[in-house]
Amino acid sequence: MTDMMPSDTQTVVTRFAPSPTGFLHIGGARTALFNWLYARGRAGRFLLRIEDTDRKRSTTEAIDAIIGGLTWLGLDWDGDIIFQFSRADRHAEMAHSLLEQGKAYHCYAGPEELTEMREQARAEGRPVRYDGRWRDRDPSEAPQGIAPVVRLKAPQQGETVITDEIQGTVSVANSQLDDMILLRSDGTPTYMLSVVVDDHDMGITHIIRGDDHFTNAFRQTQLYQAFGWDTPVFAHVPLIHGPDGAKLSKRHGALGVEAYRDMGYLPEALRNYLLRLGWGHGDAEIISTEEATRWFGLDAVGKSPARFDFAKLASLNGHYIRNSDNTALVKSLLPFIEDRLGRRLQGDELDLLAKALPGLKERAKTLVELAESALFYFLPRPLALNEKAAGLLAGSGSLLGALKTRLDEVEDWTEGPLDQAVRAFAEENEMKLGKIAQPLRAALTGSNVSPGIFDVLICLGRKESLGRIQDQITKQKSGAV
Repeated sequence: MTDMMPSDTQTVVTRFAPSPTGFLHIGGARTALFNWLYARGRAGRFLLRIEDTDRKRSTTEAIDAIIGGLTWLGLDWDGDIIFQFSRADRHAEMAHSLLEQGKAYHCYAGPEELTEMREQARAEGRPVRYDGRWRDRDPSEAPQGIAPVVRLKAPQQGETVITDEIQGTVSVANSQLDDMILLRSDGTPTYMLSVVVDDHDMGITHIIRGDDHFTNAFRQTQLYQAFGWDTPVFAHVPLIHGPDGAKLSKRHGALGVEAYRDMGYLPEALRNYLLRLGWGHGDAEIISTEEATRWFGLDAVGKSPARFDFAKLASLNGHYIRNSDNTALVKSLLPFIEDRLGRRLQGDELDLLAKALPGLKERAKTLVELAESALFYFLPRPLALNEKAAGLLAGSGSLLGALKTRLDEVEDWTEGPLDQAVRAFAEENEMKLGKIAQPLRAALTGSNVSPGIFDVLICLGRKESLGRIQDQITKQKSGAV
């Protein structure tokens, strides 16, 4: 197995190393983002490693979800994806090198012996740890029929110290850490061994991950020292909690990234929101990717858990929708509209959508909301009415008929002449503009809410607008509901 250490060992190299046992959850996405930004802001490299050593739980679907989620978020990685399981021989090789150096040993303690050891520790009120009984014994004493594990001969005196970029300097007495297993009895490497060997071989300089891995850092540091390798810089980020301060759950938002995509969030909005979960730059809230790349640093990561807030995410997403380029927004919005219509939009309809977007996107906070508000433009005639629209149109046949006659006279179908015609009609009939606009809106959209009524008239065009009004006049005359 060739060593993957980059030639320039001073280059910043970060990694994201998920286990493919489920979707790319929101906490993992933030970890990936922090690693990506740290590397990109320092002309470094960001690598992706799939830790698929749990063969029973690792799935192709989960791998696809992780890769798809990162791609949708715009977090590109350098080089090929590393699959940890494929490097098992390399991991075992390094464990055997420690055996040869006397830094590891075979442990022949059987299941019953280990159970007895644990029960005795509990009975005496001691922490449950392996007691090192095979640490210095001669292998000739090995019992028959027991396949040994390989354990690290960890230091027993002094302490292991971690200087963490977020948590600060923390130490643990070595007497509190037992001799961890490197190779199982079937010869397969453990997680701790695989991670350390992979991070070294990949040239990882900075390990940025959730603080649920913090205790692992002490054991991994001991392994780095045993191999004689430089220890990467550690940075353990506090986890994300729900708005109530409890551990993040599905009801709080502990969903896969693909769920946020399907709920209508833009990737740039989710990136911005995740960036601000536990990191800040003064009072800045709206932060572009270019700014985030320049500004991001570990010194500004908070030490307390961040709180996930759907309302803030929706508000931020609304900002990005309003400020999106309309051409790009049409592309993002199309799947949501076409899914609801059950058909593809055609050429003229695509032009209509682009034309209507400025009036539609002012209120929407998600692409789902935006799609729902745009549907009326593409529905077949005569439009089905929602309950409130039906109420607004009840008994309005004569009013609509007179208004249609006035609109029939408008040749220049633009806002000025349309506004003038509707206002003049309201004055002549001694009615407030709202009393005219509401049934007109219902006739044009089938709803009681829509963009500005003149925006709707212009986007639909003269022929379609007059046709929709006539549909409702006809329904009123026939008594159809």
